[in-house]
This record gives sequence, structure tokens and C-alpha cells, in this order.
Amino acid sequence: MQTAAIQKVQAKKTRLLAMAGLFAAMIFVLTAYLHIPTGAGYTHAGDGLIYLAACLLPTPYAVGAAALGGALADGLTGFLIWAPATIVIKAVTALFFTNKSEKILTVRNIIGIIPSLALCVVGYSLYEGIVMTKNFSTATIIAAFGQTPAYCIQVLASTILFIVCGIALDKMKFKKKFGLAVEG
Repeated sequence: MQTAAIQKVQAKKTRLLAMAGLFAAMIFVLTAYLHIPTGAGYTHAGDGLIYLAACLLPTPYAVGAAALGGALADGLTGFLIWAPATIVIKAVTALFFTNKSEKILTVRNIIGIIPSLALCVVGYSLYEGIVMTKNFSTATIIAAFGQTPAYCIQVLASTILFIVCGIALDKMKFKKKFGLAVEG
């Protein structure tokens, strides 16, 4: 027989796994179905849900939701070639945010958007310029950075979604109500 403490820990892990799955699904839907095609890929606001997941879930759960949701979007919309880059870039993006506060919108989490932008631009541009062209030349890498405006729009749209959701969830004390506030 399990003790009450073990059951409580298992229930919390199950709840976190379910939330991570829900976030992966929401990231997939927002990325795959609400996007604007651009040059070599598409622009979307799905990263806003990655930021949100990373502010609500413990790191391993947030990283998993980010990588899985983004990769599914690439794989199931005909952009499978981007999935390897997406898995790495979205997993690392989740690391720029923290869930170690009672609030979602903290200075650290808002500042986390800046390295997210840099990683998105540099990561996808290098991937396109090196892997997708099967060539390593200065010209292909420079050409790949032509997608920078689209990546900036993607991060801007994601930032707006993140801040709007963060304000609403912080007002209702979401993390505390759902047992996601980190106990110190």
C-alpha cells in the first residue's frame, strides 16, 4: 500500500505531465494552424505558449512540451526538415524563463524574451544556411539571415500573447490556485 505522501507526489507528477501534454498540444495547434507562411517557413505566435509553459511548469516538463509541440507542428505541416532545429531551439528557449516565482510576469521572464529572439534568429538562420542548403558558404548563411524580419515578427507576436496571458493568469493567481507556485 502506498502512503499518503507517495500518492501526493505521484498525483503532482501526473498533473504536471498532463499539463505538459496540454501545453505541447496548444503549442502545436497555435503553431501549425495559426501561422503566416514566409520565405522558407512560417511565422506564428506559438512561442508565446512556450514562454508561458516555462513560467508555469518545472524545467523538464516545459522543455519537453516546447520541443514536442514545435516539432509536431513542423512534422505535421510539411516542414519536417525544420524539426531537428526546432527541437533544439524550442527546448533551449524554455530555459530562458523560470517558474520559481508566484507570478508569471517577472523581470527575469520578460528579459528572457531577448535571448529567445537571438536564439530564434541565429539558430534557424544558421540551420537554413548550413543544413538545408547542404553547403557551408558565407553567401548561403548571409542569405539565410534574410528571414530575420519574419523571426522578429514571430517573437513580437509571441511576446504579445505571453504578456496578455501572463497578466490575466497573474490577476487570477493561477499558479497558486493550481498548485504551481514554488514553495520556498
